[in-house]
Amino acid sequence: MATASRMPLIDALKAVASQLVLLHHMALYGPLAVAVAATFPEIAEWLTEYGRMAVQVFLVVGGFLAARSLSPAAGALRANPLPLIGRRYLRLVLPFMVAISLAVAVSALANQWLDDPAVPEQATPGQWLAHALLVHGVLGSESLSAGVWYVAIDFQLFALLALLLWLGRNRAGALLAVLGLAIISLFWFNRDSSLDNWAIYFFGSYGLGAAAWWASTRPRAAGWLLLAAAIGGAALLVDFRPRIAIALAVALLLGGARLGGQLERWPASRVPAFLGRISYAVFLVHFPVLLLINALFAAHPAEDPAAVAWWVMFAWVSCLWAGLAFHHWVELPLGGWRFVLPASLRVRRGRGNSPALPD
Repeated sequence: MATASRMPLIDALKAVASQLVLLHHMALYGPLAVAVAATFPEIAEWLTEYGRMAVQVFLVVGGFLAARSLSPAAGALRANPLPLIGRRYLRLVLPFMVAISLAVAVSALANQWLDDPAVPEQATPGQWLAHALLVHGVLGSESLSAGVWYVAIDFQLFALLALLLWLGRNRAGALLAVLGLAIISLFWFNRDSSLDNWAIYFFGSYGLGAAAWWASTRPRAAGWLLLAAAIGGAALLVDFRPRIAIALAVALLLGGARLGGQLERWPASRVPAFLGRISYAVFLVHFPVLLLINALFAAHPAEDPAAVAWWVMFAWVSCLWAGLAFHHWVELPLGGWRFVLPASLRVRRGRGNSPALPD
């Protein structure tokens, strides 16, 4: 995302999180995952159990950047939120559907050689439509690729934040709506796993990211960050959840780094910047790549630790190369598409300029 490219720390967080999610799926699906579990059991167990929690980084970063774009000064959103939501939808769903099409094609190919539960069934028109509308999770439709629930949740969270900021009508109302829902999520919704297909389940983490941005813009910012830490700590005392502890730590890191000036300066390395830039593309295309490599591994199995490690490295590098190609040839070209609202619906409330559209 362009907004993150000026913030090396965010790129670094996205880089680490995306690689953990990639390794988590590598340890979870296919015969290669079975070989990794047999050869490196402790590593495989850790990745299977905890790698998925890296998603919390994306949730907090998403809330932080959304607050920066929609309400940089912690005010109400005056512009009609529909074009903003539409642009977010296009930015997510256009490359997403290309990746889903690729996953379906690769699944049909891999199914010829690989008999494994990781290979999705043949896609139905209803599944295609559910994925295109980002309602596959709430409808209980079988996923056509790994981790695609997150794309729908990301869109729900952004749309919910934009609507709350708009419905708040003024600064106090907007902040009360957003932060109030975040607190309710931390203490209630996030403790009910039956809600995990809805934004309200994850809004506590997303709201912590938004609160970190807003706290860092206010006088006595350190005090506001401490208040956020106290609320998050209280939620953990009520029900300790490692995912919420990670979200709270990331939110405090972002808020503190912005206060100290490290957000735009650290780290200086190009590697996390590169991995952060292609993180969404890697997330979208890594599963079909893993399916192909698992099909190859099934035809040429290995038990020697060195050989298994080589296969893992081959899979990891292949996913990165595929993500880079997808970023340049699909994600960037489709990122120029825009959502145009009919003139009759382009209404504003109050005076003032609309905030910059989020990337």
